[in-house]
Amino acid sequence: MAVEAVSPDWEFDRFDDGSQKIHAEVQLKNYGKFLEEYTSQLKGIEDALDESIGDVWDFTLDPIALQLLPYEQSSLLELIKTENKVLNKVITVYAALCCEIKKLKHEAETKFYTGLLYYGEGASHTSVVEGESQIQMGRFISFLQELSCFVTRCSEVVVNVVNQLASLYSSNKSATKIIESSGVHFQTVFEHLGELLSVLLTLDEIIDNHAALKDHWTMYKRLLKSVHHNPSKFSIQEEKLKPFEKLLLKLEGHILDGMIFQACVEQQFDALGEGVSVSKNSTFAEEFALNIRTIFTNVESKLGEPAEIDQRDKYVGVCGLFVLHFHIFRTVDKKLFKSLLDVCKKVPAVTLTGNIMWFADAFLVAKVPAAAKMLDKKSLQGIRTQRDSFLQQKAQMLVKDVQSYYVFVTSWMMKMESILAKEKRTDKFAEDLSNRCTIFIQGILYAYSISTIIKTTMNLYMSMQKPMTKTSVKALCRLVELLKAVEHTFHRRAMVVADSVSHITQHLQYQALNSIATAKKRVISDKKYSEQRLDVLSALVLAENALNGPSTKERRLVVSLALSVGTQMKTFKDEELLPLQLVLKKLDLISELRERVKIQCDCSFLYWHRAVFPIYLDDAYDHAVDAARIHYMFSALRDCVPAMLHAKHLESCEQLLENYNLEIMDVFKEHLLDKLCKEIEKDLRLSVHTHLKLDDRNPFKVGMKDLAHFFYLKPIRFFNRFIDIKAYVTHYLDKTFYNLTTVALHDWATYSEMRNLATQRYGLVMTEAHLPSQTLEQGLDVLEIMRNIHVFVSRYLYNLNNQIFIERTSNNKHLNTINIRHIANSIRTHGTGIMNTTVNFTYQFLRKKFYIFSQFMYDEHIKSRLIKDIRFFREIKDQTDQKYPFERAEKFNRGIRKLGITPDGQSYLDQFRQLISQIGNAMGYVRMIRSGGLHCCSNAIRFVPDLEDIVNFEELVKEEGLSEETQKSARVLDSVLGDLTSNSAEGTEYFKKLVDVFAPEFRSTKNMHLRNFYMIVPPLTVNFAEHSISCKEKLNKKNKVGAAFTDDGFAMGVAYILKLLDQYQEFDSLHWLQAVREKYLREMKSMVKEQNVQATSQDEKLMQTMNLTQKRLDIYLQEFELLYFSLSSARIFFRADKTAAEENQEKKDKDEVSKTGNGDSSSSSSTDPSAK
Repeated sequence: MAVEAVSPDWEFDRFDDGSQKIHAEVQLKNYGKFLEEYTSQLKGIEDALDESIGDVWDFTLDPIALQLLPYEQSSLLELIKTENKVLNKVITVYAALCCEIKKLKHEAETKFYTGLLYYGEGASHTSVVEGESQIQMGRFISFLQELSCFVTRCSEVVVNVVNQLASLYSSNKSATKIIESSGVHFQTVFEHLGELLSVLLTLDEIIDNHAALKDHWTMYKRLLKSVHHNPSKFSIQEEKLKPFEKLLLKLEGHILDGMIFQACVEQQFDALGEGVSVSKNSTFAEEFALNIRTIFTNVESKLGEPAEIDQRDKYVGVCGLFVLHFHIFRTVDKKLFKSLLDVCKKVPAVTLTGNIMWFADAFLVAKVPAAAKMLDKKSLQGIRTQRDSFLQQKAQMLVKDVQSYYVFVTSWMMKMESILAKEKRTDKFAEDLSNRCTIFIQGILYAYSISTIIKTTMNLYMSMQKPMTKTSVKALCRLVELLKAVEHTFHRRAMVVADSVSHITQHLQYQALNSIATAKKRVISDKKYSEQRLDVLSALVLAENALNGPSTKERRLVVSLALSVGTQMKTFKDEELLPLQLVLKKLDLISELRERVKIQCDCSFLYWHRAVFPIYLDDAYDHAVDAARIHYMFSALRDCVPAMLHAKHLESCEQLLENYNLEIMDVFKEHLLDKLCKEIEKDLRLSVHTHLKLDDRNPFKVGMKDLAHFFYLKPIRFFNRFIDIKAYVTHYLDKTFYNLTTVALHDWATYSEMRNLATQRYGLVMTEAHLPSQTLEQGLDVLEIMRNIHVFVSRYLYNLNNQIFIERTSNNKHLNTINIRHIANSIRTHGTGIMNTTVNFTYQFLRKKFYIFSQFMYDEHIKSRLIKDIRFFREIKDQTDQKYPFERAEKFNRGIRKLGITPDGQSYLDQFRQLISQIGNAMGYVRMIRSGGLHCCSNAIRFVPDLEDIVNFEELVKEEGLSEETQKSARVLDSVLGDLTSNSAEGTEYFKKLVDVFAPEFRSTKNMHLRNFYMIVPPLTVNFAEHSISCKEKLNKKNKVGAAFTDDGFAMGVAYILKLLDQYQEFDSLHWLQAVREKYLREMKSMVKEQNVQATSQDEKLMQTMNLTQKRLDIYLQEFELLYFSLSSARIFFRADKTAAEENQEKKDKDEVSKTGNGDSSSSSSTDPSAK
């Protein structure tokens, strides 16, 4: 950047008065102030938006996550740079090999272990089709081929590591030494070698424990044999089969025979020709054995201690190294062998991965038979019995363990929250950082211990095939929750943890650099020169350089390798070396904090133990108070999803995931959701029906479960769905209440009450059913009547004036009634469409009844009497003043009884009267349906201000230019209003329709016998009057069977049938009512005369009899008159003032008027457009 040259004239004037500095400070202050205000504003907005926003996203969602793993793009060659070229090469070789081993281990853990473990999973046992296992194996072959290449690669790396170490520790005196190696122990390289051996050993164990894999392999080989016999059938070329079979044989020998580890350790390690000698290299043998012992000592001291982290895995590695040492050098360190076996008492089994258990005693005995021979069987048996007793002890201790870990973990969580919430103090920064470091590491340690307990216990039970008690299961599930709680704590505070981690690593690097600097000074101050001293100095410089930078895996590896060289020649005092090693160990843990936590808290092994889930849910349901722990369990169950993605035996891993998802969801529904739904519903029902005293609900006696805790839970994330318990139960209750209300609409009030109670007690937001509610006096439903109209008309009596139906008899203390309001409610419930259907049903019913009616009228006895009566009336009508004689009708009524009576004392005329009453009741019901419809329409339209002038909403909406949807809804509204107005104004003329449909048939010539009907009406009325009076009299008696006060169905029926036959005039010509009136008035007059005559005789009994007779005559006359009034009213419905001929004439006139009207309008349309 070019700087403008200052002219010499101005030079003298440039002096600093400090004003610029003051100005800059003021600006800086203002800027700081602005930032503070802005931050507080943002915080305020954030708090206002959502109170639950924390420092980090929800664990289950994680759209954004922090990656804490240190990373840099420098290669090993760039990291390992010193003046000492030889040392550079040595360190580079070992570092590269260790990195290679780490990569191989990572590949095995993420890809091969899971691929093998999940083989055969996901296909439900019931639906396995024949040949499915062979297809699965076919898909799996490519995976096995990859595995075979991987194993070969691992074996090559093992050989290379051994050769590289052997060339460094050479016993060949003639060969030049690469570096002075007498005090150098590359323990790290041996540990890495152990890790690689444990990978091979794990693969062996997985395949050995996988029965399904072996079965499918055998089936596949058989299939290949049948293909071999007939290749054309399978459209395969024969020349391709041979190489494929060879490949399969190679795969079987290489992988599936359980010899992966064995083949690796039995390799040829001695290079042929001029290469490095391994098996004869005594120096290397000693170094190898020394390193095994050193690693073992470090591991053994920590095993089973609270500070144990990865010692178990290292123990597996040590055993692997021991076997490798035996196979290379063919010597056995008996003492070490015994020590290795003694560990089995402390650690009876190690979980390698998933549900695979590894037993050290079995492994060592099998792989080092020379040493095993020296052991007595008793000690081996002792180890096995020790394993059983360990499991028993563990089971007994579980509940105690849970309690103590519960306290540990909760107090650790509190410490985490408090230390991370504190502001960092600059004066105590270092102390603060070391506190944080300790707490983070403590969290990892707790996670490791809990994880070990769960895995060891569960997998031991499984591998030893022993049943677990419910208590153990619950305790283990509690531990799983604690494990997840540790992970969630780290995650929840991820922002602060991330911030702390970088500071802690720097602080630890600073401590390490300090101790290395001290040692370096000591080396430099010693003036004696030797190559060894130079190596040490170069190594220390390398370690320093590696520590100056991000704490990546590679840098930490280089540091540990450099210090293997740098710690010889007593460069560090003992009291300096231990703290340095501790600092580096901490650096390892803190740098990989997130990864360590993830590995330790990984619960993917639960896939193999998912049988415990139902028991866990039952326990969670019984202890609803801490329902929130379900989140942790689902988080644990979700851990195996990433592993499942490596499944290769199915068409896609989605099938496996879907099966798992469904399985867990089914269990969750069965053991928690459905139970919860039923329990809540039961509780609501019992609470609403407390008045019924169903059972003892006293919480002090029965106990009480507060299930409301489940509804405070946040939705649970599982796979790609959220399980909202509250929404699930709400939906269940909504559905149940809705369905049950539709079945029994009269219960709507009860279910509304239950809804309100659910809201109050459990905070559930229920949906209103929006079903048309019924009035509490709903009466019979229209649908019910329609379906059973034949029963209805016989059981109910009609009242014409009040338009009401009353039940004839009932077993209850009250009689049901049905009126217009009931019908209107029913129509509102079911819709107006039901009206036409009801009339159709009535029509069907009338057809059947008219058939019986016709048969009765056709009967010889009836027809002959009627014809005789008609002839008689014609003869005497002039003498009787055109009135039909009452005596003749009475005679007919009595005469019919002679034809026979039913068991309950009814004559044929009684039955005929009942038939006509039923027909009348049906017509009354139709009338009521019409009235109910009008009532319903008028109720619906009462909100329309003016029926004469209804605005057109569609036009208004179009004028306003509103959207298409709004126009559509306005059009619908217009049509609804149009329907309502037309319905409320007109109402359908159902009576006219029912007359029109039957009249032609009744009036036809083939039904001439029906023309006599008008003559049977007088005897029928006499019969009706007698029946009606007897019914009314029963009202005052104690036994009210058969009592009634109205039966206008008869009048309605007579009026209807007379209309159908067009016989109103014929009936009126009988002047029947006048005849009845005359008869009774005449009798009453004579009775009054007789009373006057007898008044003088003073015969009291006779007087009483006369009074009663007079009263009876009064009642009869009144009954006939009531019947006449009802008949007159009923005739109005059927337009009795007009005969059929007159009606036809009127219809013709109307048609002609409408035709001429249409003609006029069409002719005027051309001249006057407004006429339209």
